[in-house]
Amino acid sequence: MDTAYTRRPLYPPIRPNRASRLAVGDGHELYVEDCGRPDGLPVIALHGGPGGGISPALRRFFDPERYRIILFDQRGCGRSTPHGALNANTTAHLVADIERIRAALGIDKWVVFGGSWGATLALAYAREHASQCLGLILRGVFTCRQIELDWFYRRGANMLFPDSWERLVGSLSATETEDVLKAYYERMQEPDVVRRRPDALAWARWESALISLAGQPDAPLADPLRADALARMETHYFYHRGFFEHDGALIDSAPRFKHLPGIIVQGRYDVVTPPQTAWSLAREWPRARLRIIPDAGHAAGEPGIVDGLVRATDAFADQFS
Repeated sequence: MDTAYTRRPLYPPIRPNRASRLAVGDGHELYVEDCGRPDGLPVIALHGGPGGGISPALRRFFDPERYRIILFDQRGCGRSTPHGALNANTTAHLVADIERIRAALGIDKWVVFGGSWGATLALAYAREHASQCLGLILRGVFTCRQIELDWFYRRGANMLFPDSWERLVGSLSATETEDVLKAYYERMQEPDVVRRRPDALAWARWESALISLAGQPDAPLADPLRADALARMETHYFYHRGFFEHDGALIDSAPRFKHLPGIIVQGRYDVVTPPQTAWSLAREWPRARLRIIPDAGHAAGEPGIVDGLVRATDAFADQFS
């Protein structure tokens, strides 16, 4: 275990200086928070899922005396509206939304921070808008490659968690179990939120069972609407392979942002986004520093992950302030 020094905790809770709504077209309106020091180092913090929504804890990875912290709920989830909407909801739309937020807030360049799907979106943004990025801080890297999706929804993680897998596939027909991701994608097209709720909860329960090395359930299960957004958005994005032009597009695009500094924090025992993806990305990105936490899984709240991310944001504050 990594016990050579005292691990850093999250920064104390803070409240937003300002919460606003931003219309981005196609009927979508985003919820946006502006926190921390108004003239501090700008950072955009991208939540996971897709469909997870922001939480107060996401503000706490940054020193509020040094950072201007921007967070937003992505299309269709959290406090953005309309809830659960899949129309005009692709990775390209989300990347464009990030740019709209930057322009609306008058920010020239910023640090981009994201974990899991948030890391996917951070990389997608950086390859299109590297000139607006100071650097990237990533956790639990996920790039939506077929090998990653197959690990989690076909054959891989189910070998470690057969009990949880059985609960996921228990309501599926024999034909549906041949392609679990496709089956849940089709089920989550049900327009009635109440009728699709059992499937949404089953989907969220599978992820929650695997997310933390300590085996703690994740927040979406406590809120059926949040579980619904998570299941609806994840199946939509994953079935369409992230809406990328080819498999492996994000890692192949590393030359577009290889000049940017990066810090990658990865749990050794992350079974949601295994370390091989972070390792492959780091090999293509010379300025990225990969730190593998030896006693951590996927969850952002695990002590080793918190320590790694807080040290990373502090390092960038030292570098760019």
